[in-house]
Amino acid sequence: MSEGTGRSAFLVAAGIFLSRVTGLVRESVFAHFFGTSISGDAFNAAFRIPNLLQNLFGEGVLSASFIPEYAGLRAREQHEDATKLAGAVLSLLATAAAVLVLLGILLAPVLVAVIAPGFTGEKRELTVQLTRILFPGAALLVLSAWCLGILNSHRRFFLPYVAPVIWNAALIGTLLFYGATSSQPQLATYLAWGSVVGSALQFAVQLPVVIPLVRGARITYARGSESVQRVVRNFAPVFVGRGVVQISAYFDTLIASLVVSGALAAVVYAQILYLLPISLFAMSISAAELPAMSSVAGDLGETAVHLRMRLRVGLRRIAFFVVPSAVAFLFLGDVIVGAIYQRGEFGRAETIWVWQILIGSSIGLLAFTLSRLYASTFYATRDTRTPVRYAIIRIALSVILGLILAVVLPRALDIDRRLGAVGLTLAGGIAGWVEYALLRRGLARRIGHVPVELNHLMKLIAIAGIAAAAAGWMRSLFIGPTEPLVLALAILPVYGVIYLGAAWVLGVSELAGLLRRRAK
Repeated sequence: MSEGTGRSAFLVAAGIFLSRVTGLVRESVFAHFFGTSISGDAFNAAFRIPNLLQNLFGEGVLSASFIPEYAGLRAREQHEDATKLAGAVLSLLATAAAVLVLLGILLAPVLVAVIAPGFTGEKRELTVQLTRILFPGAALLVLSAWCLGILNSHRRFFLPYVAPVIWNAALIGTLLFYGATSSQPQLATYLAWGSVVGSALQFAVQLPVVIPLVRGARITYARGSESVQRVVRNFAPVFVGRGVVQISAYFDTLIASLVVSGALAAVVYAQILYLLPISLFAMSISAAELPAMSSVAGDLGETAVHLRMRLRVGLRRIAFFVVPSAVAFLFLGDVIVGAIYQRGEFGRAETIWVWQILIGSSIGLLAFTLSRLYASTFYATRDTRTPVRYAIIRIALSVILGLILAVVLPRALDIDRRLGAVGLTLAGGIAGWVEYALLRRGLARRIGHVPVELNHLMKLIAIAGIAAAAAGWMRSLFIGPTEPLVLALAILPVYGVIYLGAAWVLGVSELAGLLRRRAK
């Protein structure tokens, strides 16, 4: 991986890190006021429904369809065509988002009935109300994703990934301002409005930088443009794939609503943590690589060697960061969950429950992160259909296994229904490994084989295991009740230092490269 791409990945990671840290603060404050209550379930379910817009038209779709075409035009110095393309894509996104917002507001009761059939009475009515409020904010986040596509193509990586800090700040401010004086249903309503305001601010903060980059762009559909037609053609399969992914997320919501009350909120708390390494490491490396891969000139045969090289280095870097994250979630998850959430309405029992759910998610963490880079490599070769087919297989398998492990087995075996939430995330992890295997095999047919470096992975797992054992011994020194945040501050740095120290002693190349970049 080139130094330029490494710096780009660092900027993406830095922006994501800041946005995720504020996201964790947001969820910590949310857990303080809502715990796993009915209102907490209602807000989380309501937020997922309009989030359809962001998932269907947002960053992932633009990364697959728009960025390769836009970056390719700029690499060929066809700047006027690139500007026209930017304006046309904005027009298409804004129109589609406006139509779906209107439909979403009108059909909110139907959507809630379909997505969360386990919700009844006041819980259902609150979810409908929150859904209607949140829909316009989701449309604004779609426009924010367009800004991200423009900025990434111009190698402006930090701003679009740090912009969500403003959205998080709006929600945190809403919770703190109204939390002490409002009932939980009232607070959930205020929080929904705070989300809409934060979405508008997230979009607005990027505009002063984006506008000069697309100066002269016109709001037009430009149907005759070949570039627009290629984006639309590439958009269609990814749109379908995102739609299937969204349906999968709704199935997760549906299944969680059938487990026990509070299961949906608990799953969301775990997902916030689980998504942190995916966003911080897989997304940063994949986002930095996509424009660089897409700008390589020549046919596929000429670029295959270059793509294999970038893929191999990127996979090693992702594994270096993700393996210790997965091991930490498995063995120190209660420490992490307790430090972030355990206060107010969120007690020790909720901490253990969320940790158990997090264990299920950790099984597929490495597969999900590596798959992000494989998918980006497909997108760079203008192949958007193959990753979609494999995503559909993953989702179908995840839903089937989720129903079995989360609903059928706990009832058949007469065990604690709360463990059904663990089965739901475990099903997703198993399906993630299937998708990874399919992506790897499919890409090998397209650009050639990139071997799995098992020795490298085993070395990382062994180092992380040693670090976890040392942190566990450190934890045994704390006898009696200890404030969760104090416990985390005492043992998690030990885990990190031992992992990095052992990697340095054993000469792990990714650490050496990271240190070289910091020294420059």
